[in-house]
Amino acid sequence: MNERWSFRALLVTAATACLLAAGQHPAHAEDDPGVPSGLQHGIDSVVPAPALPPGPPVDGLTPEQAALLRAVQSPPTGDPFFDARPAGLAALNPGDILEQRDVTATATLVVGVPIARATLLKYRSTAANGAPSFGTATLVVPLTPWAAGDRPVLVDNQPINSLGARCTPGYAMAHGPAFKNFATDSVPPTAAWGLNQGFAVLVTDHEGPNMAYAEPNVAAHVILDGIRAVRSTPGFGASRFALGGYSGGAIASHGAAMLLGEYAPELADAVAGAAMGGLVTDNRVIANRFDGNFASGVLLAVVLAYSREHPEILDRMNHLATWVATSPLNAVCGQAIGFLGVVGIPLDVAANVTDALDSAVAEEIFARTDLTDRTSRVPLYIYHGAHDLWIPFEGARELYQRQCARGVDAVFRSEPGEHVVALATGFPGAAEWLGARLRGEPAPTEC
Repeated sequence: MNERWSFRALLVTAATACLLAAGQHPAHAEDDPGVPSGLQHGIDSVVPAPALPPGPPVDGLTPEQAALLRAVQSPPTGDPFFDARPAGLAALNPGDILEQRDVTATATLVVGVPIARATLLKYRSTAANGAPSFGTATLVVPLTPWAAGDRPVLVDNQPINSLGARCTPGYAMAHGPAFKNFATDSVPPTAAWGLNQGFAVLVTDHEGPNMAYAEPNVAAHVILDGIRAVRSTPGFGASRFALGGYSGGAIASHGAAMLLGEYAPELADAVAGAAMGGLVTDNRVIANRFDGNFASGVLLAVVLAYSREHPEILDRMNHLATWVATSPLNAVCGQAIGFLGVVGIPLDVAANVTDALDSAVAEEIFARTDLTDRTSRVPLYIYHGAHDLWIPFEGARELYQRQCARGVDAVFRSEPGEHVVALATGFPGAAEWLGARLRGEPAPTEC
């Protein structure tokens, strides 16, 4: 973080603190949504908008909006495999492989078990708005032979929960353990467990090239196109796939299961099931629950991440928000995001309208990311901490009941403990269920 930005950040923080201390609090629900509150007027009056360099035009955006969209992106990693957007994507089919790299030496150190090979894949995918994009994922193959047909593949959707492009499991696989995103990619050791069972493991960078944390459409596309890419490689054309994920990784697995029928219907017979734990099922409920409390850092990070795929959010940021969103904070990894909420900053402090979560833009984003009307095309294993302080238990149970009513084979497990504890207590059951699906055993149902 350079000295110039640090000084600006200090001024912004001090000004905001003074306004809050003066009693100019965000307007309440009875005020007119869409009209800035006194606090918001105060912030923009003392905090100037950041000066952003001009750049090439972006369809549908003004030059100012395009400059801000570029500035809120995670800085490049320095590795063209992750940074470079290939030309001619529109002419390719989703899942077409663009590039691949052998990363066996570094990936071995990351997964922690001996492997035969690891291949980093870059392939054509689709952005949240349907525009051509790309995705990355790492295919890891164990030393253990697989005698009966093509080797099954466990799709490991880790809780990346990050804003920075260097925070992905793919970047760690390519560059070594120093870039591992805290412990969320190894506790529990999902990839190591799968490899020890003889399964190949596909570790996805499901936030996509724009690091759109928790955006389910992007995650679904990257995962399903990653499966398409693997199926085009020798030895995996007839493989079974099963998806696993917890928390942020569960959002990704859930999105892939729900969108498979419309985005990749040819994979319905190849994907044997999806396991998901600690899942957010209603973004509106979670946003209001996180706003202004100990989880506010997560909410603010998600809003920034969503703006990278839904740039209409940018028009609702005030000057304070644009300074923060274009600062080095837009590259933080998951272990730092939670700590950003310790002061309980409400979203309205970053917005230029009152009741930002009730605004027309928020309604539109909630609608675009709501998958409750979708039906899974694959069997489901859903588990949740009975005392989860972050994500309501009722949402997971309602998902199970809703999918059962639509004829989906599903299992639901209430796990002891809160969100982090349930990650550990729920893993053995989820792993057992995933292993059975990959071995071709029929999926049970408790509907």
